[in-house]
Amino acid sequence: MAKLIALTPFAGLLPVIHGGIEASEVLPQRLMSVAPYAGQEKAVAAKLDDGLAKVNRRKGAVTWFGHGVWLVAGDVALDGLAAVTDQSDAWAVVQIAGTGVEDVLARLVPVDLRRGLFRNNHVAKTMLGHLSVTIIRTGSHAFEIMVMRSMAQTLVHDLDVAMRGVAAR
Repeated sequence: MAKLIALTPFAGLLPVIHGGIEASEVLPQRLMSVAPYAGQEKAVAAKLDDGLAKVNRRKGAVTWFGHGVWLVAGDVALDGLAAVTDQSDAWAVVQIAGTGVEDVLARLVPVDLRRGLFRNNHVAKTMLGHLSVTIIRTGSHAFEIMVMRSMAQTLVHDLDVAMRGVAAR
């Protein structure tokens, strides 16, 4: 009988390091999609330790994830207040960090991610190459990039090519 082995989305693909920039896998404990029912946003915010993040922002464990939807790291109990679905296995998360990381992302993303405009805990739903991604600034030279799990290998390839290009300058 075959023995199945659970693998992370980036197993064997990360870390990737070029020119002082490193892409590494982030393994969130649990990711829950929270979509408050009509008129229940305040009640949902009161139940969450960090409340609900503003549009295009992350607040603690709560990340704005689109119109009326937040992604919460950890378990939530919101019976009767929101539609809650476990998204833990659906997403792959990369941290990319180092001096020059903005130059790498500028080659791939049509959003201005410079520090003066896109600050810590800012969130962008955008494209990276041809991939739909969510990008969160986590530090002065660090970002998290979330992509559907099935696109993990493509994300690593695109980041690797851009990182090599910036390192070669």
